Amino acid sequence: MTSTETAGQQPGNSSASAFTQAANDRDAAPQFVLPLVARIEKTDPPARTDALETAARAVLVLLSDERSAGDGEWAAAVRDWQDARIRKVVRRARGAEWRRAGELPGITVTGAHAEVRVFPPVPLDGWPKELARLQVSGTELDDPEPPGPPAADRPVLWLNPGLEMSAGKEMAQAGHAAQLAWWELSDAERSAWRAAGFPLSVRSAAAAEWEALTRSGLPVVHDAGFTEIAPGSCTVVADHPALRSAMPPTG
Repeated sequence: MTSTETAGQQPGNSSASAFTQAANDRDAAPQFVLPLVARIEKTDPPARTDALETAARAVLVLLSDERSAGDGEWAAAVRDWQDARIRKVVRRARGAEWRRAGELPGITVTGAHAEVRVFPPVPLDGWPKELARLQVSGTELDDPEPPGPPAADRPVLWLNPGLEMSAGKEMAQAGHAAQLAWWELSDAERSAWRAAGFPLSVRSAAAAEWEALTRSGLPVVHDAGFTEIAPGSCTVVADHPALRSAMPPTG
């Protein structure tokens, strides 16, 4: 898996000049990163889509945790992180590495088989040694069978079908998209999503539909280009049912 450092552009900054100015403003702030550690046992790795969906849910679980808000113990770090680029780095662990990671403050989120532990943001150059030693690259994940169509009433994080990204990169990008959707929701909509357990799907968009999705008014992740893909690439569109009313009519 590879790390990702992505610009967290909120919807509305669609022009190139606005995107550049926002990126410059974020870069001037102290830089933090959200660590995510995926459990990848050598003989029993999770399916790729399961890992992507679990990583996205892990970001939402941390954002909605009482420790991340108000005077909570993680709140200052979360605010500093969200005021800059919403960088996320996905590392992998197994066996004793996974057990050591589990001893640090954080939250473990499980999927159908995947397990992802999310930690409060840390300074870009201030990783805990238990996490800093974990591998970033070298593991790929596959789906034994193509995932079926998402449920009609479930939020969907649509991946750009024209980009080739590692599993770790896609996990972080899915986390970015979930976060952008979270920012756009009302308090009542956030509470309802949380109460339901943050159901969501991650799917690759149909090539013929991708451009329309990016212009629909839904949140779009623009990558900063630090790893794997070109700067400004649109990687994921966050399609939450509560946000679809903002989409212009088609046809």
